[in-house]
Amino acid sequence: MNPVVVKLGGAVAESAADLVLELAENEPVVVVHGAGQQISAEMERRGLDVQFVGGRRVTCKDALEVVRDSMHDVNERLCAAIGGPAVPLFGDEIGLRATQVPTLGMVGDPLPCAPEEVLAALDEGLIPVVAPLAEGPLNVNADEMAAALAVGLGAERILFVTDVPGLLHGGDVVPVIGADEAGQLLDAGAFEGGIIPKLRAAITAAQLGVRAEIGRTAVVA
Repeated sequence: MNPVVVKLGGAVAESAADLVLELAENEPVVVVHGAGQQISAEMERRGLDVQFVGGRRVTCKDALEVVRDSMHDVNERLCAAIGGPAVPLFGDEIGLRATQVPTLGMVGDPLPCAPEEVLAALDEGLIPVVAPLAEGPLNVNADEMAAALAVGLGAERILFVTDVPGLLHGGDVVPVIGADEAGQLLDAGAFEGGIIPKLRAAITAAQLGVRAEIGRTAVVA
């Protein structure tokens, strides 16, 4: 059975553990988590500039240390919330690769992949919980990493679980949106902030054959 990839935002990671376990009763599950709020708070505490371009974090060497520390903390707490089946994995340690984006610093565009450690965990009926770092190390947007894993693993679907109900346009949740239309809206500047990489990731997944859902919004090819 092909897996489902679940991307959890850092703000909802622990509270979504029950959803992950519920899904895992019927299908293999791979979890990719973010740590956006935690990273920003710690960067501010250390006096580092918090800057985003197109929803992606500009990451200098000092910021990368914060990213890893924050990812480790979220990963540990999320695995504890999921319990016994959870397998903590860090992308840069299991061979996740990305192409560096120099304008963003130590940030990468992830490449589709199916790491052996993820496959081994799934074969044993366990739940891989992946922190989105790539070899380098490079900071990778968690939404984009989740899509890259979904494509590489041949996932049945990808679910983006966040603290908003879905893709909001004109104040309402959009139940279904075509990938082409979504891309046009993005290019027109209809959205801002963290929804940008999330929607681009969903578009990529949908166009490459993976069902994509952002909350209550289905993104279809």
